[in-house]
Amino acid sequence: MSHRLLSLALIAGCSFGVSFAEDIPKGTVTKYEFANSKVFPGTTREYWVYVPKQYDGSTPACVYVNQDGMQWKAPEVFDRLIAAKEMPVTIAIGVMHGRVKALNDQALDRYNRSYEYDGMGPAYATFLLDELLPHIAKEQNLKLSENGNDRAIGGSSSGAVCAFTAAWERPDAFSRVFSTIGTYVGLRGANEYPTLIRKYEPKPLRVYLQDGSNDLNIYAGDWWMANQAMERSLKFAGYEVEHIWGEGGHDGKQGTEVFPEAMKWLWKGWPEPVKAGLGSPQMKDVLIPGENWQLVGDGYKFTEGPAVNAKGEVFFTDIPNSTIWKVGADGKPVEWLKDTQKGNGLRFGPDGRAFLLAMDAKEIWALDENAKKTVFHAGFRGNDLVVLKNGAMYATEPGWDGVAAGKVWYISATGEAKVVDDQGLKFCNGVVASPDQSLLYIVDSKTHWVFSYQIQPDGSLAQKQKYYHLHVPDTAEDAWGDGMRVDTAGRLYVATRMGIQFCDQAGRVNGIIPTPNGKCSNLTFGGAEMDTIYATCGDKVFKRKVKAKGVEGMNAPVKPEKPRL
Repeated sequence: MSHRLLSLALIAGCSFGVSFAEDIPKGTVTKYEFANSKVFPGTTREYWVYVPKQYDGSTPACVYVNQDGMQWKAPEVFDRLIAAKEMPVTIAIGVMHGRVKALNDQALDRYNRSYEYDGMGPAYATFLLDELLPHIAKEQNLKLSENGNDRAIGGSSSGAVCAFTAAWERPDAFSRVFSTIGTYVGLRGANEYPTLIRKYEPKPLRVYLQDGSNDLNIYAGDWWMANQAMERSLKFAGYEVEHIWGEGGHDGKQGTEVFPEAMKWLWKGWPEPVKAGLGSPQMKDVLIPGENWQLVGDGYKFTEGPAVNAKGEVFFTDIPNSTIWKVGADGKPVEWLKDTQKGNGLRFGPDGRAFLLAMDAKEIWALDENAKKTVFHAGFRGNDLVVLKNGAMYATEPGWDGVAAGKVWYISATGEAKVVDDQGLKFCNGVVASPDQSLLYIVDSKTHWVFSYQIQPDGSLAQKQKYYHLHVPDTAEDAWGDGMRVDTAGRLYVATRMGIQFCDQAGRVNGIIPTPNGKCSNLTFGGAEMDTIYATCGDKVFKRKVKAKGVEGMNAPVKPEKPRL
């Protein structure tokens, strides 16, 4: 179907595989109102529920959710496709956007359509999954499948980008997306999708796109070009994507014409699950097909400070519990040190000792292989640190009170300390050296920047630059970059709100690797070959084997590959 022009033949009876005979089993459509949302408080909205004749309540039915109500003559289409066994038994829900009713006739209602539909982030998906769908299942006594492979979502214009956003945020809940004349433009950030799709580790989504060359071209962007950019990005990243382009404008006619074929394509092969693609060449350079995240341990309060010793053994801190854990030979964590005074950053030095920032004590501890401590330095409440091959280290001291400027400390191999930067850092956090140890990288959590410095022979820093440009989720004001590591190719890996963002040495984010629980405070490479990423993620720690190999400051400097410019 690629690159074909839209044809009215799509709605001919032969496209369904069955006739338009009156004896085709027909489902029922009923209308309701929902006014109990906590996600969108104060809103009321209408919704319609289509239940196919073949649904008998014995097993959960597949689900299709459509924004802006029950469009595309969906009940008729579903009647025919279900009868022809070209899609599974599916309950369709057409839901309108919410509105906050005015208090009197001299005021306007607040229409939530753009806010709910064009907005990025998980809010609308949360509304559907936590509020509306459970409400419908209970009130209408319906069994709705909760398996994302059994659920599709769609819409037109802003309703289309809303459908895509819901699936993008929750691919575990919606795996199939129908999008016609989608508003992937600069109204509320959806113009970022073509870039994010190229950079994110691909999600298990199947997407059908449609648009026409006479679609809108206004202050927010060009719908026709934006939809083509979406298709090219999805294809580039390895997604299952189908599209059909026509000459239509911004109306619902096109959606009605393509809807039957779109549903057949979206549900093809069901119940086989929709599979994720392999991603960009840059993603393929890092990730191994079939190697996913594995749980290392859970039940902690807040994990941080992952560190690796010369043997490849991994340690991490649980800050609130003042504990350091060691990942044993069997892959399970065991307590290594208690009473760490809220130990945070942890790194190993070239002499085999571990260095810990004990925040409450305002000290840096040196720990031998038996976890016996000596105080290496005292006087500031540090956050993170890196130890170089020569035994010197750099540590960050954020402005903990939100007012004071952050500081970067240099501590020599013999313990002498000096501040080497205290200018313009809002909340200096993660710190790492480049593989060749000529540059120092420090992330400012309250911005979207990682600073790059040139390390001078005396330990001072020069040539400060806002260098690495991180992505920020629409739900936050900053990237909240935290722990960082580098690999032998010179890539920088940064734990952020969006997952692990990895960058080339030219300062550009090449890819984003989300973690299973959506959290990530820090990471390290570990294992005998330094080819497994360990990520601290709130109350959990995960690991994932990768193609890349990490480099620690304690190792001999490694000259990285020259980046593509």
